[in-house]
Amino acid sequence: MAAFLLRRTVRAALQAALGASLVYLLAAAALDPRAHPADRAARPPDAVVDARLARLNLDPRVPPSARYRVWAAGVLRGDLGRTLDGRPVGPELRRRLGVGVRLVLPGALLGSVLGVALGAWAAARRAADRLVSPLTYVLAAVPVFVLAVLAQIAAAAANDAAGVRAVTWTGGTASGPLLPTLVIALAQAALVARYQRVATLDVLDAAFVRAARAKGLRRRGALLRHALRPALVPLAARLPHTAAMLLLGGMLVEQVFGRHGPGAWLAASVARGDVNAVAAVGGLAACAVPAAALAADVLHGLLDPRVRPA
Repeated sequence: MAAFLLRRTVRAALQAALGASLVYLLAAAALDPRAHPADRAARPPDAVVDARLARLNLDPRVPPSARYRVWAAGVLRGDLGRTLDGRPVGPELRRRLGVGVRLVLPGALLGSVLGVALGAWAAARRAADRLVSPLTYVLAAVPVFVLAVLAQIAAAAANDAAGVRAVTWTGGTASGPLLPTLVIALAQAALVARYQRVATLDVLDAAFVRAARAKGLRRRGALLRHALRPALVPLAARLPHTAAMLLLGGMLVEQVFGRHGPGAWLAASVARGDVNAVAAVGGLAACAVPAAALAADVLHGLLDPRVRPA
């Protein structure tokens, strides 16, 4: 198991490093930091702008490859550079990441658990499938930012019907993480339920489940004792494919609910041409997807020992 984890960890680290490097090079080549001071009413002299950008390693006249070497050397020392305002990127990224994690992680966990339960229930009972399948199709088809707006409308209607403002938000900013967490959970549950339903249906027809039923075990007992764990194996292999969508959904939801997380910072940084900030958020996403793949590999290895020597 140790060798299995080591191989997967090295592969994830290489993928994360490559992804973060590509994000920085694309941002350095496409964004123009000189446009930010040009928007000010009193534009500083060009020499002042150039000197400031050079100190921040943001001078667009320097080739992106040369700026990348400086940036990469700083990252290895734990220094992510500075923003156009001269503030360190690292502390701001940690603050924004805390907001994003408090929003996305509970929603992802709740949605995954709910999706597994709904998928297994739909596979085990045909009557439940007639309810769960259309519901998950609709939720999977609706964009997550539309779900966020619908959640706000539904919460406002519930407040009016109850006569109590149980859920409040001012100027579009939610007062708590309940609504955005539920939106992310619903979007995640729709995808996981589709995967889990198909995987459970395949396992329910397996010989060992039929043998358990022949020995007198009820369908529910056969599902919980014999079918559920093998049905989780293909789901573990597919979970990394939901990581990128989960990150994008979290960024869109925080924009709708006015949460000041990495998504809002990324949008503002792209508009300003702040290369180091864009590279930090993009590099974070580039690291998160291989990390999700690593976690899925570990879960896959725990559920199915046959994959460990691979």
